[in-house]
Amino acid sequence: HTHRQMSIVLQRQVRLRVGAGSAKPGPAIGQALGPLGLNMAEFCKQFNESTKNFEKDTPIPVVLSAYSDRTFKFIVKTPPTSWFLKKCAKLDKASSRPGHDIVGKVHVKHIYEIAKIKKQDEHLAKIELEALCRTI
Repeated sequence: HTHRQMSIVLQRQVRLRVGAGSAKPGPAIGQALGPLGLNMAEFCKQFNESTKNFEKDTPIPVVLSAYSDRTFKFIVKTPPTSWFLKKCAKLDKASSRPGHDIVGKVHVKHIYEIAKIKKQDEHLAKIELEALCRTI
């Protein structure tokens, strides 16, 4: 007799922002993963493992792909540029009016370092470093 192969279908892609090394099953992650029937504890374990080299609680963007067989894969991206800028300028919060109110200064060396890190993201990998610096 023959077995019919069921195809596994991508159900949904979810974008999350989770603190590095500190994912835990809770409302924030539960609202995203719960309706998809995914194992929250398993996601947290894998995410924390993949972000263990980051400074704890660094905001990490995650693109999670949920499949019809209740499995998932996820891609960890680099922290948001605004987070790096605030860190370099030693600020707790950014300007309430970006482009108008100056709340701190960042050295051009910092901009290049941020750009080098951001270049690790797949969608930015082909952009020249100088062009990336200008957008930062």
